[in-house]
Amino acid sequence: MPTRTGRPPRISRAEIVAAANKVIEEDGVAGLTMRRLAREVGSTAMALYHHVRDKEELLLLLLDDYAAGLARPELPSEPYERMVAAALAMREAVAGCPWAVDVLRADDLLSVGALWYPEQIVDAAIRAGLGEEDAVDAYRIIWHYTAGEIAARAAARGRRAEGGPTYRDRVFPELDAAEFPRLSGVGPRWEELTARDTYAKGVRALVRGLLPPESPPNKP
Repeated sequence: MPTRTGRPPRISRAEIVAAANKVIEEDGVAGLTMRRLAREVGSTAMALYHHVRDKEELLLLLLDDYAAGLARPELPSEPYERMVAAALAMREAVAGCPWAVDVLRADDLLSVGALWYPEQIVDAAIRAGLGEEDAVDAYRIIWHYTAGEIAARAAARGRRAEGGPTYRDRVFPELDAAEFPRLSGVGPRWEELTARDTYAKGVRALVRGLLPPESPPNKP
């Protein structure tokens, strides 16, 4: 068989994005290396560096590509409702790309395409009467709540997919009702109760507490 000579085949950014997403789906973000990606596209790591400088720039490229495909919802004009709606949209967007939580949670890599969400939340907070610093604090508090909620749900799904008994199944039946009267009472329903989607309820409570007292409407 003749030996292949000459330059490796040219690859496009679209091919790199598709291959990188495939690697992440199979091996997670930790498994995404330039060498692994090069094997996936049938090229060399050096060829990839013509398109991206390093793994961080590659992750930003993936985030921007994902964000470009997201629809931006119409948001209410009232600041409290606007913050809640923007947070709900942010959670939906990030939940559709679970690996993004680990990347964005470091607060170092920022995808310009995804900045629409913090822009709306910070803007609404300022319109509600907060100063710039407090508005940024409000966004960060909402973001960390959102990232934590998504990560916790993803971990719970993974444990359920593994099957078998859980520590919860062992602990709750053995709780001392005298020491833990409330938890032992709800123990049989703990899995059902903790599986409920409480994000909207939680983010409303957060926004209500973060904005000046006169801002939030009287909503449960």
